[in-house]
Amino acid sequence: MTTLQNYACGQWVSGADSGTQLFNAITGDLVANASSKGLDFGQMMDYARRVGGPKLRQLTFHQRGMMLKALATHLLSKKELFYKISWATGATRADSWVDIEGGIGNLFTYASLRRQFPNETFCYDGDVARLSKNNTFIGHHICVPKEGVALHINAFNFPVWGMLEKIAVNFFAGVPAIVKPATLTSFLTEAVVKEIIASGIIPEGALQLICGSANGILDYAQSQDVITFTGSASTGKMLKSHPRLLEESVHFNMEADSLNCCVLGSDVSPDQPEFDIFIKEVVREITTKAGQKCTAVRRIIVPENLIEDVHLALGKRLASNIIGDPNIEGVRMGSLAGKSQLIEVKEKVELLSKTQKIIIGDFENFEVKGADKTKGCFMPPIIFLNEQPFTNTDCHHVEAFGPVSTIMPYKTIEEAIELSKMGKGSLVSSIITNSERIARQYTIGAACMHGRILVLNNECAKESTGHGSPMPMLVHGGPGRAGGGEEMGGKRGVFHYLQRTAIQGSPSMITAILNNYQVGAKQLIKEVHPFRQYFEDLEIGETTITPTHTVSEEDIVNFANISGDKFYAHLQPEALDGTIFKRTVAHGYFILSKAAGLFVDPPKGPVLLNYGIDECRFTRPIYPGMTIGVKFTCKEKIENDKPLLAANGTETKVGIVKWVVDIYDASSPDVLAQYGAQDQAGQTVGIATILTMVKKKEQG
Repeated sequence: MTTLQNYACGQWVSGADSGTQLFNAITGDLVANASSKGLDFGQMMDYARRVGGPKLRQLTFHQRGMMLKALATHLLSKKELFYKISWATGATRADSWVDIEGGIGNLFTYASLRRQFPNETFCYDGDVARLSKNNTFIGHHICVPKEGVALHINAFNFPVWGMLEKIAVNFFAGVPAIVKPATLTSFLTEAVVKEIIASGIIPEGALQLICGSANGILDYAQSQDVITFTGSASTGKMLKSHPRLLEESVHFNMEADSLNCCVLGSDVSPDQPEFDIFIKEVVREITTKAGQKCTAVRRIIVPENLIEDVHLALGKRLASNIIGDPNIEGVRMGSLAGKSQLIEVKEKVELLSKTQKIIIGDFENFEVKGADKTKGCFMPPIIFLNEQPFTNTDCHHVEAFGPVSTIMPYKTIEEAIELSKMGKGSLVSSIITNSERIARQYTIGAACMHGRILVLNNECAKESTGHGSPMPMLVHGGPGRAGGGEEMGGKRGVFHYLQRTAIQGSPSMITAILNNYQVGAKQLIKEVHPFRQYFEDLEIGETTITPTHTVSEEDIVNFANISGDKFYAHLQPEALDGTIFKRTVAHGYFILSKAAGLFVDPPKGPVLLNYGIDECRFTRPIYPGMTIGVKFTCKEKIENDKPLLAANGTETKVGIVKWVVDIYDASSPDVLAQYGAQDQAGQTVGIATILTMVKKKEQG
């Protein structure tokens, strides 16, 4: 038996008393004691803000991303240690895979997200706002890391994933964290944090750990902090209403256990593959982690004519489910995480039994392989049948946080939607159907009460991650009972830890602040062509003004022939009546292609290739005889840590450069008068943002 340590203010410390005893969920043996007595929570919060915050904020998004990648790689090398410890939580190898490698996968995902952010300590959000007629006054949004601490209060069911899926986001945003895992399974979280700290990969003060109680820590919250909570709705509501959080307007994100549902579409019959998919999905959600998942299926909503078929199919499949010691071959379901959970689930089952009947499972008569069920925290899957779910509504209010679920019938898809909503907000709903009509009707009808909806059929089942698997690039959360919060969600999650501030000023001033060229800002003219410069030498706002080209009828015909674009507006003057065009008009893509011919410097140099086009607009027509020119401006420089592999096998360090291609009308007054386009003189006729891959000076 060991005493767990807390990591506070840069040191590993034990609690001042014996604290809480933690037991092996399989054998009932004492595993560890956990205590936080003696910790100064105010000092820990201050340490995170004063030491960890500045160190993280001085890193750019790209540097933070590379830090997460290194951390993920390190933890992956230690995974077998974590698997060994995870067994004591009652988890099977498959359960632990979701927790351990799923959590590490979040680190990898947020590491790769760096490519969607500038190589700056801040980022900008959305598009520029034009605030004046002549574009001398504009607005934008800048996002900077909050100067507080992320306090994560996590649940017992995912002691690794619950921590890593959150710190991946706040570390990437530049905010330090204090992690408070549920004490029950904190021995696994402690093992992971020890490896994180020992690696030396994250800055000092970026992460602290409380294994025992954190009662009183919210008294030290400040306005720049972010509190995240995962657990029961009742506890979450109590924390959310803490006077300090209200007084300081502290951001509080809640992800609560909810009564998620899985719906079988009325188009599915027992002889279709979708029926088997439905049964497999429901059984997996009941047995994975022994049903101790915030996303587990609690309500099984089935067409009334298929109730018996579903009952028999579930019973047959669950009968082959082997419960026991996860180390024993063939065991598919472990135990609950602790005795207190077992007692609580039994109480909830008794409560649900008052208004519905158990049709599968028996608390007394079940077998356990390789373990003593009287010492461990084992229970069998329990399936209820509620034949009147609109009248007997306990199943929509009472959650047994274990392998417990209720089958209920519906007559129409409208009824299925209504039943799904009666849970008063859930993290996830799924529907198994092959009907696009039913899928559309259910999704649109039910979406307001669910944070995520999985539409499953035979087409995507093999690659689907399943009903219960939140994905790091999609939001995880839900309305109402589910807490009203959001976690992960790719870039969306990062913004929870950033302060978004509207900034206003001249285009040149906004360009200087963002280090991102805004149209209308002052331009820097150099004698050397930008294509002759390395990535490091290019400057934001650097502009080349190209020679001009007069568009001819021959240009239009030739481009139509070579491209195959023979749209009537380019070649059929007799078809232009009733259109906006005064005569046949040049192709927009010819204008863009010719612009490239004007701004490109042909000889081999630092610019290696065209990487793509982000945006392109053709704003005014160009007719034969009109003349175009280009203002070619360096808009943004993006660091790239992946070298370019040449055909001969050599690697070249490169960066990505975004350029504004501003194509303007350089026609003479006489030509413009011919088309009644005098107001077009000098105006933009097409604009695009192109990307090039540019060689860096220093190689090797």
